[in-house]
Amino acid sequence: MWAKAFFEEATREKTAAEVKAIEARTSAEVVVAVRRASGQYRHTDYLVGFVLSIATLVAMLYLPIDFELEYFPVDVALSFAAGAGLCAILPGLRRRLTSRKLLEENVRTAARAAFVEFGVSRTSGRTGILVFVSIFERRAEVVADIGVDPAALGKEWEEFQAKLSAAVASAEDAEPFFQALRLMAPPLEQALPRSADDVNELPDAPHAA
Repeated sequence: MWAKAFFEEATREKTAAEVKAIEARTSAEVVVAVRRASGQYRHTDYLVGFVLSIATLVAMLYLPIDFELEYFPVDVALSFAAGAGLCAILPGLRRRLTSRKLLEENVRTAARAAFVEFGVSRTSGRTGILVFVSIFERRAEVVADIGVDPAALGKEWEEFQAKLSAAVASAEDAEPFFQALRLMAPPLEQALPRSADDVNELPDAPHAA
């Protein structure tokens, strides 16, 4: 997926430059964090393995072929392992078989944890904003501190969030993400204009893990 580029130095540098450009126009502090996944989805792997093992058992019982009885446990166990292993190495399959609600909850929880972990709430004006990207789930979450009022940012802010989500969900490369990120600046500049004594309180480089 394109978001894996965030683990490359060139993309990290570009992200830092985009963040710096946004902060040049507003007193808000923007932090970008990227995670490979926001949750563990072994239960989905096990579900696929279980379904395949049951299908194998039914086939062995009802197909017009004679199977040796001692092979039943082995074949069923191997089917379970094959199904679970296949799901584990095919992220698209695993994602489609995991409930959308769980994916969203995991990303939301991980984003709030990252907000605390990276000290986004420690700015002097409480104007920190975390842009959190989760690669496996193909979802983005924006977490703003109490000094940032989403209602005051208006429809432009809603457009930014929609564009960001679309870029993370389906883009073939990183450019749509950067295009969406740039949409942060106008509403933030209007609601939280940069003052002469503003200082950069948080790192511009993205946190990627």
